[in-house]
Amino acid sequence: MMKRAGALMAATMLLAACSNAPEIETPLQCDISLLVLGVAQDGGKPQIGNPNDPAWADPTLERLATSLALIDRRGETPKRWLFEATPDIKQQLHALNAVASVEKPVQLDGIFLTHAHIGHYAGLMMLGHEAAGAQNIPVYTMPRMADYLSANGPWSQLVKYYNITLAIMNTDEAEDIADGVSVTPFLVPHRQEFSEVVGYTINTQDKSVLFIPDIDSWEEWDDAGTRIEDMIASVDIAYLDATFFANGEIPGRDMSGFPHPFVSHSMERFADLPSDEKSKVRFIHMNHTNPLHDPQAGERKIIVDAGFNIANEGDEVCLSAG
Repeated sequence: MMKRAGALMAATMLLAACSNAPEIETPLQCDISLLVLGVAQDGGKPQIGNPNDPAWADPTLERLATSLALIDRRGETPKRWLFEATPDIKQQLHALNAVASVEKPVQLDGIFLTHAHIGHYAGLMMLGHEAAGAQNIPVYTMPRMADYLSANGPWSQLVKYYNITLAIMNTDEAEDIADGVSVTPFLVPHRQEFSEVVGYTINTQDKSVLFIPDIDSWEEWDDAGTRIEDMIASVDIAYLDATFFANGEIPGRDMSGFPHPFVSHSMERFADLPSDEKSKVRFIHMNHTNPLHDPQAGERKIIVDAGFNIANEGDEVCLSAG
């Protein structure tokens, strides 16, 4: 499986203020690829109100909110889909366009949203007439999320002015977005204040990807009739919720009731999986406190030594070689 990440060309094309944007060494020469545009929890890193984070002084430690992009290079004009519209959408779209080489930098072929927590949809505001002035960008959502966007400002203005058009999905029903490419939403247990919460499977003719940035616990999903191990077995790559590494990560707080599976727990649960199944896992959506953000952290070595992987901004994976 082809994968590249690094620190060169696309980053030099970004604004100086966007030094934390994903950096791509060389775009992959394949028909369809998946690009990691962000790996942090909703607030990014450093997070607001945390003055002691070393990322304030060292831009190389900055991380953007979790987002993936799908690029289809077949045809004269590449097609691009975002997974999540994060508060960092400016930097992320700029980095995506540097890789996809497009003439219309804003006009995406679609945005898939998982739910209505700020790191996953707030970037839609940049598509309005105050900024991009986009036209009819398809935003794929579940029914309750579509109702929320339609009925509440400022999101409703995006719909009213046709900056976006809402494409309402159904649970476990595939959306065919290109020849041989489909995206299927599935419900996951997580806080649902304003919308449903979903994960996605992305399928091409050659590869498949699982994307679950937020979930309360694997055990709660067991109770609903879905085992994460079965989901991992059904795909080639699995981007999984890694918001917190372990209890005690946030000083002075008992984190045992936090609505996310700790990475340490996920590794324990997956310990008996065959090595080829473990290698599919790429932990993503890391809170600013998560030691996995530190390139030198011992926790990163623990994960790699155990046979798992950590998503990095700028990773690009070939899903169809053509």
